[in-house]
Amino acid sequence: MYYALILLSVVMFGGCFALQDVYRKMRGSGLRISMEAACVGAAAGLVVLLVVNGFRLEFTPFTLIMALIAAVNGIAFTFCSFKALDVINLSLFSLFSMLGGMVLPFVQGIVFYGERITVAKVVCVVFICAALSLTVTRGEKKRGYIYYVGIFVLNGMSGVLSKLFNELPFEKTSAAGYSIWMAIGTVVLSGMIWLILLRKKNPDEPRYTLFAGIVSAVSGGVNKIANFLLVLALVHVDSSVQYPMVTGGVMIVSTLICFFGDRKPSKKEMLSVGLAFLGMLALFIIPM
Repeated sequence: MYYALILLSVVMFGGCFALQDVYRKMRGSGLRISMEAACVGAAAGLVVLLVVNGFRLEFTPFTLIMALIAAVNGIAFTFCSFKALDVINLSLFSLFSMLGGMVLPFVQGIVFYGERITVAKVVCVVFICAALSLTVTRGEKKRGYIYYVGIFVLNGMSGVLSKLFNELPFEKTSAAGYSIWMAIGTVVLSGMIWLILLRKKNPDEPRYTLFAGIVSAVSGGVNKIANFLLVLALVHVDSSVQYPMVTGGVMIVSTLICFFGDRKPSKKEMLSVGLAFLGMLALFIIPM
């Protein structure tokens, strides 16, 4: 069941990345726009999570602290995502972000929590790293390099923080309670920055439309549910298994979505997706 939850979150994350790219094309990619997207998306996600949790608002000081740290991390990831998508397509974006989402929790689980190093895990990581190396050219590394590093590290930190929340020996809420406080933190922090930056609004900026609001809300709601599913599954599945699955899966979904956009994936990107798929397959067919 928990592997099914992970696979469902993979599809949801792929869809979120695509919606985020649509929103960027409609509204732009500056700091104010990214805060706008983070705030609206988190508000929609908060409503969905409250429904999932039966409108219960659980609380512990540890949960609040971890949720606020995760909220800051998520806001920074949104900003870097918008800037990175200005110069790379969805397929490459997913490769950078999801490789970070795999490597950091993978290393954390093995080094700090005693998760076993198995042949399947090693094969999976090697294949996915090879997939990344195929899709990055020297020129692309120079354009927006700081944002590529940002989406790599910040997406990885999301998994690291989720693992810390589950493992640290402090009183904590349920996974849903943690996700709710993360959404609240995101709404408050990004909303404050958004309101401050509204005074510097560019008159040539595209108008905020109902459709843009719907795209942002759907993206935020789906993203929060996907993250909640991963936190839930992480209690039962090693992070060194879960995050390689998420990485390879989102790479595949994002590349398939690219066929319906204006930046079609190249042959190298298709080969990289094949390698990512083989890496995921290794986790299930290699018995050790």
